[in-house]
Amino acid sequence: MDTTQRTEQQRSADRRRRELLEAADRVVLRDGPQASMNAIAAEAGITKPILYRHFGDKGGLYAALAKRHTDALLDSLRAALDAPADRRERVESTLDTYLAAIEARPQVYRFLMHPAEGDVGKHSAPLLRRMGEELARVIEERVDVGPESQLLARVWGHGIVGMMHAAGDWWLGERPCSRADLVRSLADLLWGRLAAAGDRLGGPGF
Repeated sequence: MDTTQRTEQQRSADRRRRELLEAADRVVLRDGPQASMNAIAAEAGITKPILYRHFGDKGGLYAALAKRHTDALLDSLRAALDAPADRRERVESTLDTYLAAIEARPQVYRFLMHPAEGDVGKHSAPLLRRMGEELARVIEERVDVGPESQLLARVWGHGIVGMMHAAGDWWLGERPCSRADLVRSLADLLWGRLAAAGDRLGGPGF
């Protein structure tokens, strides 16, 4: 098989995988954590063994969907962090971006963070860890946090993600206040140390 044939086969496989993930998304939007491999296969117009051939098992499909949605969320968070605004506005915009995402697609959020099967921590921890590391990199490259900046940036990054997740999970379930009120309250909690820190010299600013 020549290189052109291999490339075309890979493109076809990637396209088919995207189509299956889009079918899985439709089922998750409808069924939330109860989404089953049978329902996803039926939505895609294939048999369950073919779905297994692409993803291995429900855990493999879960991981692929998690990456798909985490990639999209991280792109949105980066856009909020890069927006031409002052630091307080960007902090609020970043918090609001996360909360708006889980509010817009609560069934997807529940599928990823509260799956019907297996250990919840096993599923949700890698997503939160990835978000924490991404935010830590942003903090380290933009904010002057003094000595041991790499360690402190990771503490802040994972701490902020943990706060967003816990508060957002509670808020999505109970809706005790508006999203805007929650954003302001969380920003107030973060603001003291963030307001005092300077921009990193030569960095893109925050």
